Amino acid sequence: MSEPLEAKRQEFRIYLRKIRSYEEALGVLYWDLRTGAPKKGADMRSEVIGSLSGEMFRLSVAPQMEEFLNYFEQSEIREQLSEVDRVIVRECRKEFDRSRKIPPERYEEYVVLTSQAETVWEEAKKKSDFAMFKPYLEKVVAFNREFIGLWGYEGHPYNTLLDMYEPGMTVDKLDRVFGELREKLVPLSAAIRERGDAPDTSMLRQTFDKDRQKQFSLMMLGQLGYDFDAGRLDESVHPFATGLNPGDVRITTRYLENDVVSALFGTIHECGHALYEQNISTDLYGTPLCTGTSMGIHESQSRFWENMIGRSRPFWQRYFPDLKKLYPEQLANADAESFYRAINVTKPSLIRIEADELTYNLHIMIRYELEKALFGGELAVEDLPRAWNAKYAEYLGIEPSNDGEGVLQDVHWSSGGFGYFPSYALGNMYAAQFMQAMRRELGDIDALVGEGRFAPIKDWLVDKIYRYGKLQTPGEIVSRVTGEELNPSYLIAYLEEKYRDIYKL
Repeated sequence: MSEPLEAKRQEFRIYLRKIRSYEEALGVLYWDLRTGAPKKGADMRSEVIGSLSGEMFRLSVAPQMEEFLNYFEQSEIREQLSEVDRVIVRECRKEFDRSRKIPPERYEEYVVLTSQAETVWEEAKKKSDFAMFKPYLEKVVAFNREFIGLWGYEGHPYNTLLDMYEPGMTVDKLDRVFGELREKLVPLSAAIRERGDAPDTSMLRQTFDKDRQKQFSLMMLGQLGYDFDAGRLDESVHPFATGLNPGDVRITTRYLENDVVSALFGTIHECGHALYEQNISTDLYGTPLCTGTSMGIHESQSRFWENMIGRSRPFWQRYFPDLKKLYPEQLANADAESFYRAINVTKPSLIRIEADELTYNLHIMIRYELEKALFGGELAVEDLPRAWNAKYAEYLGIEPSNDGEGVLQDVHWSSGGFGYFPSYALGNMYAAQFMQAMRRELGDIDALVGEGRFAPIKDWLVDKIYRYGKLQTPGEIVSRVTGEELNPSYLIAYLEEKYRDIYKL
């Protein structure tokens, strides 16, 4: 690389680090807002977040950014760049072309709105009052429709939003893979209901001290390989992970006194996200590639650790005695097998984050179909509660008694996260496909889990997925790691084997 080119490359990296500095500062402010900032300061904090976001946005669409991109996209220059630098330029160009179509002042207004909307959502959820949240949600949806109009779309307007979270994903692809899941999983669920031999879950419906729940959650994070020198665990209304940088990846969970597993699996879920972010290659630090490649791949890790590891039989053969020591009275009549069956009971339920593995994808399909209709012009915001309840009656045979356990249960829409929900189901499919590849290469995964030896599993994921950050696309990662494109049959096989065993079908 010539000396002038290297100097230009270093100048570009410094510019990108400046943008990344704004992102990190905003991440800290957002984390604080969601984990205990005084309510009376929420509006002013939202203004600060909006102001800083506006400055960061202006840097990303400034003439200087365009100069950098034009320079590095010259064929004779591009040929001299490393793979990392070429992908950085590609990702910055994609973001630049999309962002510059939005006036900076509109973007700043949007950030302020979504920050305020999240705060209102928290209160509306507590009160089960959709009317309180509706004006904010209508504005958030209107902004997103405006942005889609500026960005443009192919096929369906919703495709543009999907691509932001899962590059290359479309309505047509989702309709196909969701259709395959529905075709196989609905009959399995029906067969289980007809069998009627449900595991006893009474042991889970007791009072469990929150401090001891936290103690067990912290222990599990350490066992799974979460680096506490590069993160921390806090409490919030809705569990989340915030990757400020690989040396500061914070997670939150939610403790419920009448539910010993909600916080545990919420913690393990967010740990999966954190392990990804904590183990990105140092070569990518300070660049736009120092993050997960997509939300689907990200969710594959949270769902893998939460369900395929954390809800497995060997996991509880190893760790149930530790949990029983914390709750000897509550779990006096339980053993590892009965606890394993209890935490994997499948039945129609209203709350997505507490749904079992088998019905979870139906929760996602409901949200996907509502979002698709919302941005396809077939559904208005004011009709969401009615449509939500109707979908739950159709798909799961149950209906929410209030909006808190219905349309208001998720934080995503308040933050403008339309297009995100399909990532969870995609993550389930990716996770099952990765697990199959892992078993081929590492052998007896169950034995490793049963011995509490998670390092080989984590190391495999670091080598195959985590260290690449955003250097490769979701499709490239799946094809390289598994030898084929996304294939829902692995998730179907995993769920059929697991639940036929649990319910003795």
